[in-house]
Amino acid sequence: MTRVEIIVVGASLGGLRAVGALLAGLPEAFRVPLVVVQHRQAESEERLVGLLQQHTGLGVREAEDKEQIAGGNVYLAPTDYHLLIEPGRFALSTEAPVLHARPSIDVLFESAADSYADRVLGVVLTGASADGARGAASINRAGGLVIVQAPETAQSRAMPEAALREVPGARVLRLDAIAAYIARLGARAEKGGQ
Repeated sequence: MTRVEIIVVGASLGGLRAVGALLAGLPEAFRVPLVVVQHRQAESEERLVGLLQQHTGLGVREAEDKEQIAGGNVYLAPTDYHLLIEPGRFALSTEAPVLHARPSIDVLFESAADSYADRVLGVVLTGASADGARGAASINRAGGLVIVQAPETAQSRAMPEAALREVPGARVLRLDAIAAYIARLGARAEKGGQ
C-alpha cells in the first residue's frame, strides 16, 4: 500500500460510542481526512456533530456537495444523502437507499476505492447490517487497506462479521487499537513514507 490519503469509516448500531472512541485516540495534528457514514435518524443531524466534536480537536462537520476535501477534518455524511468521494471533493446523492440505508457505507467506500484506489483506508465498525461489506471488498480489490473492528468488541457484530466474510484478510483490531494504528499510518503519510 502506498501513502494513505483518505480514511473512510462506516458504523451503525453502537456507532456513536465507537466513532467517538476512534476520534478520541487521534492526535490533534492528524492531517489525513476522515469521512464517516453513521446510520442515524434525520432528527439527530445537528446533535451528532456536536457529540463527536467533544471527542476530538479535529474539525467535525457535515460534508457538503462539491466541497473540497481538506486534511485535519472529520466529515460526516448528512442524513438522507449518499456521500460519494470524487478526486479531491465530495458529491451528495439522493439515489435509492442501499440495504435500507441512505447514507450507505457501501456507496461511500466504493466511491473512495474508485477515486483513491490503494491510497484509501476503510474502517468497518459496529453495526447491525451488512452495509459496508461490499464496499470494503471494493477497497481491498483496489489495493487499499481494510480494518475491521474485532466483532467481540462491537456492540453489534453483524457489520464487522459481514465485512470479514467479504475481506477475510482484513486487519482485525479491537476498538481501542484502531485509533493508534490509524495515527501511525497518518504519521507516516505526513512524512511521505510508505
